[in-house]
Amino acid sequence: MRSRAPPPPLPLVVLLLGGWASLCGAFYLPGLAPVSFCDEGGEKAGCKSKIELFVNRLDSVESVLPYEYDAFDFCQDAEEKRPSENLGQVLFGERIASSPYKFTFKKNQQCQVACMKSYDPENTNDKNKLEFLKKGMRLNYQHHWIIDNMPVTWCYDFGELHKFCNPGFPVGCFVASDGRAKDSCTINSEFNKKNTYYLFNHVDITITYHSAQNENWLGARLVTARLEPKSYKQTDINNLSCEGPPMEISAEFNSKLNLIYSYSVKFEENNNIKWASRWDYILESMPHTNIQWFSIMNSLVIVLFLSGMVAMILLRTLHKDIARYNQIDSSEDAQEEFGWKLVHGDVFRPPRKGMLLSVFLGQGTQIFIMTFITLFLACLGFLSPANRGALMTCAVVLWVLLGTPAGYVSARMYKTFRGEKWKTNVLLTALLCPGIVFADFFIMNLILWVKGSSAAIPFGTLVAILAMWFGISVPLTFVGAYFGFKEKPIEHPVRTNQIPRQIPEQSFFTKPLPGIIMGGILPFGCIFIQLFFILNSIWSHQMYYMFGFLFLVFIILLITCSEATVLLCYFHLCAEDYHWWWRSFLTSSFTAVYLFIYAVHYFFSKLQITGTASTILYFGYTMIMVLIFFLFTADWETGAVCQTGGELPWWMETWTWERRRSWVQIPSELTAPQMTLCLAYLAGLS
Repeated sequence: MRSRAPPPPLPLVVLLLGGWASLCGAFYLPGLAPVSFCDEGGEKAGCKSKIELFVNRLDSVESVLPYEYDAFDFCQDAEEKRPSENLGQVLFGERIASSPYKFTFKKNQQCQVACMKSYDPENTNDKNKLEFLKKGMRLNYQHHWIIDNMPVTWCYDFGELHKFCNPGFPVGCFVASDGRAKDSCTINSEFNKKNTYYLFNHVDITITYHSAQNENWLGARLVTARLEPKSYKQTDINNLSCEGPPMEISAEFNSKLNLIYSYSVKFEENNNIKWASRWDYILESMPHTNIQWFSIMNSLVIVLFLSGMVAMILLRTLHKDIARYNQIDSSEDAQEEFGWKLVHGDVFRPPRKGMLLSVFLGQGTQIFIMTFITLFLACLGFLSPANRGALMTCAVVLWVLLGTPAGYVSARMYKTFRGEKWKTNVLLTALLCPGIVFADFFIMNLILWVKGSSAAIPFGTLVAILAMWFGISVPLTFVGAYFGFKEKPIEHPVRTNQIPRQIPEQSFFTKPLPGIIMGGILPFGCIFIQLFFILNSIWSHQMYYMFGFLFLVFIILLITCSEATVLLCYFHLCAEDYHWWWRSFLTSSFTAVYLFIYAVHYFFSKLQITGTASTILYFGYTMIMVLIFFLFTADWETGAVCQTGGELPWWMETWTWERRRSWVQIPSELTAPQMTLCLAYLAGLS
């Protein structure tokens, strides 16, 4: 008999996990090469002097609709260039383009003109453009600029002792008719005229670089890019002063209006900041770390509580049950037994709607593997925020390539359920859940397209997604289903009775719905803090970078879902209710319902989203998240339960199966793990 090493003590495990989380957070994007810059005239191989500023989409916390930079009639590059975008950037609506803001390394510039825009009230097109610009200021839309693949940040004091660096800055601000200054209008006391818009038409840019002194590379590397938005009313484009009263735009457009955009740039040397840690000042301004550790400890307490409950029930209680069970000498005494021992002949009875359950299990397996690999790669730094769109691209590609395990699990389970409509099973596995997601996504895309948003997916990209789905994922699902149907059905160690046993009347707590509702509370308690930061990153446009913490919470979620399902399933079997297949599936998947409830609470309490289209988009995308989470959490524990099979372990082969009594005599000297597995085989809790 092979011996096993004792498990490490809990404090050591927590220390190792915490160190791993810190290590994961310390990684910068592997494979991203730094760019060196030199003085003008001193360019060498691999060293540049020209610095380009790229502009990205504009978004707002008050609207789900992002827009391209050109939609607001800002200054445009005469020779506009658009870097190639990956699939993730297109799906997230990122539209990066070059801009007229161009600099030379180490060459300071003061009050340079970028462009001038004129608006005539007699011109309908000009009126529409200016009205759209006002809408952007009214809804607090934010610029997102990029220099050397690094966000240009606006750093300002947040509270008394904290400085927040925002990777975006506002288009402008608005003072309402009641004199209330909205959003960024509070930063300047001159923004005080009622029913007036104030445009930030000037930016002071500061670029910090790390020189190559005592280094083995040429030139210098850019490590920070900051700006400060200003508002100046310029009158002469040939004689800019970059001072004076702010640029006011009245709510009433009655006379011709000229908007002059300008900028200043200066360079500063700072050798204390390394290129590999140049994002740190942005991430450190987000005070999340302490809250993350609180979340981890909160989740660990829940896991310890559940583990103690499982150990107490499955080891102590079962030990007594099995000892008393083995003392029975007559069939008459056996008939007086109660609880989980009486339903062993019915626990492996195929469930109702076995087709749908097998399809959900296959899709859940696909999502689980995709999530695990994506989070693992993100934790190693390959999917950091510096690699734009990589997270979504990785997830989509993995989902497409993981059709084989989905088809295999679905087919194998359907065959175990004695199903015969194998063609329907394969088609549903390949098309049902992805079809629901695609239909929802397509409707949301139509709304974005009608509104002219940059998040609207181009027709060519939709065709490419469909080609990946039907050209790669569906065939791989058929391949997996082929091997799944070739396998023998999972053999159960107990014969199933021909006549179903009558289920006694259940108490309130052992009925299906109360048990399912209670089962989702503990898993949700492990993730709700992490969920807040994820929703912030999606809807409030904040950076999410703590993938080490997220991976730990992911593992804790799996453990919590499994243990909560095992506990509740044991209670139901003790109440002689053997319909555990769907109940075990829905117990932890009900966490998705709590996710939806939390998303509704987040919408009304945290967000400032206005407008019917934005509301529909929010809940449309939320439903996609809820469906994916439903399949993922349900698959983890039920998939493990349902796929138990293979040869019996050596100690189970020593059991005496007494067919005339239809019950099992179990050796009382079994060890605790053996007793646990014994219950698993008898009651379906593997």
